[in-house]
Amino acid sequence: MQAASDVHFDFAVLLTILTILTGIGWALDALWLARKRRGVIGDAAKAPWLIDFSRSFFPVILAVLVLRSFVAEPFRIPSGSMIPTLLVGDFILVNKFSYGLRDPVFHQEFLKGDRPERGDIVVFRWPRDPSVDFIKRIVGLPGDTVAYRDKVLYINGEALAQTPDGAYTAPKLPGGTAYRMRESMPGHEHHIIVNPDEPPQDFEFTVPEGEYFAMGDNRDGSFDSRGWGTVSERLLVGKAFFIWMSWDGSIGRPNFSRIGTRIR
Repeated sequence: MQAASDVHFDFAVLLTILTILTGIGWALDALWLARKRRGVIGDAAKAPWLIDFSRSFFPVILAVLVLRSFVAEPFRIPSGSMIPTLLVGDFILVNKFSYGLRDPVFHQEFLKGDRPERGDIVVFRWPRDPSVDFIKRIVGLPGDTVAYRDKVLYINGEALAQTPDGAYTAPKLPGGTAYRMRESMPGHEHHIIVNPDEPPQDFEFTVPEGEYFAMGDNRDGSFDSRGWGTVSERLLVGKAFFIWMSWDGSIGRPNFSRIGTRIR
């Protein structure tokens, strides 16, 4: 589903505007105003406050823009759709150059990168509203036929092996308990949870070219491609790779066991 516009005002756009404005002030001072002040004594030798602000903050704002837009961007996990891999309150880093570099305003790719692989956990702009970021696991690549039968995922007719790996207690789930499973796909293995109290959501779908099928690891508690369709390449933000902070709201302190964890 194509959005009406991919351009929306967010922190990246604000950073870009501030970088341009302070950059103009910094350049004016470096090329012209600083020379005019040379030899002037007293208050007249001081730069106007706006120029002084630009000189001080342009390098900092530029560095933040470059790091956030082209290297790594922090995100906070707001929902339980990726349980048990990611928990509510996890703060993660997303690799911004994994899938190519894009400008922070119009999101046009100017440097080609790799394409997502099955099993990647990806942040992307939601197809129905590109101002909203989602995070899910890629399970279907362009051309794949993805099917879900009796809570087992099939890729091109092959069932992904599921190995029981104990119970997963979650108070907000009906019954309070789900089953944790180790799911295996070629070259990748990860955990999912399934809730026996929720009915199956069986489907079969062929992924169009240039699109990806994304699902949450909390298979019965995720609003994903089953509900709103596939993710276009142009909406990719980056690949999640690291938990740098985790806040456990139930106990009101950091969950130190998750800090520094690599995301798989």
